[in-house]
Amino acid sequence: MSARVASLISFSSLDTSLSSLKNCQTYVDTGMDIITGVAVHLLQTDCDKEHVGSMESVMLEYAASNRDLNQYIDAVEGTVLKLKHDPPEEIQDLSDLVHEIYTALQKNNIEEALRQDDKYVQFKEQLRDLRKQMAVSPAPADEDLEDEDEEITITQSTPKTQLEMVIPMKNKVCGHTYKREAIERMIENKLQH
Repeated sequence: MSARVASLISFSSLDTSLSSLKNCQTYVDTGMDIITGVAVHLLQTDCDKEHVGSMESVMLEYAASNRDLNQYIDAVEGTVLKLKHDPPEEIQDLSDLVHEIYTALQKNNIEEALRQDDKYVQFKEQLRDLRKQMAVSPAPADEDLEDEDEEITITQSTPKTQLEMVIPMKNKVCGHTYKREAIERMIENKLQH
């Protein structure tokens, strides 16, 4: 098989791969829309706040899938560019080249960037707006923390101590009082994991 024929075969298989990958993007977008709808429904039916929080985790997983998919598409497109510019005999195995470019792109990933995904941002805004309309207290991550005297809602218990509380905070769900510093530490630990 001549180098020209091999090059044409490579381009057609890469074009097919790109088309399939771009179709996957629509599935990820659809999944994110469905999760947003489920979370809105859970809030509207006054379901457990923990379930709404789990929808946020799913949205972050979708955002990670979306990021990875976009990077893989970029890697395939980068391979196509390399095929167009370099002589075919200088090109290594295509799958190795795609993997090399993809790995290089992934080295710059930071998890906090997932929270900047457009669909994730829209999800958070929609839930925040719905909470305001329904006069439901915002989730701790949604609060602007401008008013430090606001009560805070938590969904799990923390250990009790016999020490005097410096800045007590009342849990709106169960009515127990907790130390603000302990709650903030717990939230920070949750966000880091």
